[in-house]
Amino acid sequence: MGEISEAGVVDTVAKELFIGGKWTAAEGGRTFPVLDPSTGEALCQVADASPADGMAALDAAVAAQADWARTAPRERGEILRRAYQSLVDRTEELALLMTLEMGKPLAESRGEIAYAAEFFRWFAEEAVRIGGDYSVAPNGSGRFLVAKQPVGVSLLITPWNFPMAMGTRKIGPAVAAGCTMIIKPAAQTPLSMLALAEILAEAGLPEGVLNVLTTSDSGGVMEPLIRDGRARKLSFTGSTAVGRKLLEQCADKVLRTSMELGGNAPFIVFDDADLDAALEGAMLAKMRNIGEACTAANRIYVQKGVAAEFGRRLTEKMAALPMGRGTEDGVVVGPLIDQAAVDKVSGLVRDAVERGAKVLTGGATVDGPGNFYQATVLTEVPLDADMATEEIFGPVAPIYIFDTEEEVLAAANDTEYGLVSYLYTSDIKRALRVSERLESGMVGLNQGLVSNPAAPFGGIKASGLGREGGKFGIDEFLETKYIAVNL
Repeated sequence: MGEISEAGVVDTVAKELFIGGKWTAAEGGRTFPVLDPSTGEALCQVADASPADGMAALDAAVAAQADWARTAPRERGEILRRAYQSLVDRTEELALLMTLEMGKPLAESRGEIAYAAEFFRWFAEEAVRIGGDYSVAPNGSGRFLVAKQPVGVSLLITPWNFPMAMGTRKIGPAVAAGCTMIIKPAAQTPLSMLALAEILAEAGLPEGVLNVLTTSDSGGVMEPLIRDGRARKLSFTGSTAVGRKLLEQCADKVLRTSMELGGNAPFIVFDDADLDAALEGAMLAKMRNIGEACTAANRIYVQKGVAAEFGRRLTEKMAALPMGRGTEDGVVVGPLIDQAAVDKVSGLVRDAVERGAKVLTGGATVDGPGNFYQATVLTEVPLDADMATEEIFGPVAPIYIFDTEEEVLAAANDTEYGLVSYLYTSDIKRALRVSERLESGMVGLNQGLVSNPAAPFGGIKASGLGREGGKFGIDEFLETKYIAVNL
């Protein structure tokens, strides 16, 4: 396709609700603005769903569930395969759309489209691999049949930081398993999801299987759906605080839940690590998505023997990162999602400095329009600083120095979160020993990126429940039915 303008790519996206296979205005024609985080200006207005709109979407999903569950697995998989190809073919326009609404540089947006598409390809293949079991009863008098069936109508809530991939990571297994769904994207980034809905409709997804609610009132629209009782599943990606509230709501009707919540990832560098590889991994784990990722390196622990050199070289790399609007060539540090994000990062840095941390580079906001914060490195960060226990969600790398393996393990595990940990060492015994003792659902061993559609993504403790991706991801949308056979 030829070059497409910013206004053109926004204009091509439907701005209404997608309910029962139809684009529909919100009740009363209500809308809310989608802002460009690099300028603060409105890109467009999208439909602002009401609780009544939410109920209409639930009605549509319920009406479509039985037929969709009976649809052949191969047919479900082929729909995902066609949608995968559409995502690949439309990478440039979808990446531009994402950059405009979320702020990340175009290179990262292109990477996310590829990542998002891969979930559809993976689960297209998993749709035909849903199995069961057949066994003889221990006393020989009967047989046990075990079948896997769709959970049913599913409620999906996605965040703003990966607006396409977090959608495909949930929609892919739901489609493959035979579940209808209602998805509510974050209010900051609804356009990517609306574009995805159109792609899935073009790929042949039947009416009512996917319903999209854009709204500025997430709680007001979603809580009645959770408490209604007809939906049987909730999958949420977002903060732990919101996840706790949703779990309380789900308890009323005992909804099955899977949640990918907050993180506080330790990044551990031992004296014997390959320092070049550790620096490369730190940059990836810290600066992917401008640091706005639950998997971001939140606490960088460096053993005393290499701490000075690591800090110096990390500072050089961070200080050299080009900052600007994500559509500009070469930009690595784009804007944060909104002013609240800037205020949070600023507050965490200010708190650390007031407690004795030293700023090696950055440490300030940027004058002018947009939600920009400088790439920052701090050292001598005290353990009682707020950023030691809170997600930073921005381009700030705090360095903590440690002496012993036991010391760093205690520090790394001293958090309510347990999503991902990273460690760099050349000692295979230490690598396995520390990996097993780190309290997290995932470990990056000598690598700064763990996310992969073919692997199970998820955490322990306050970082969530269940897994997404890999052969485990589809299980979240399947129930196990046991049939006792009397012979």
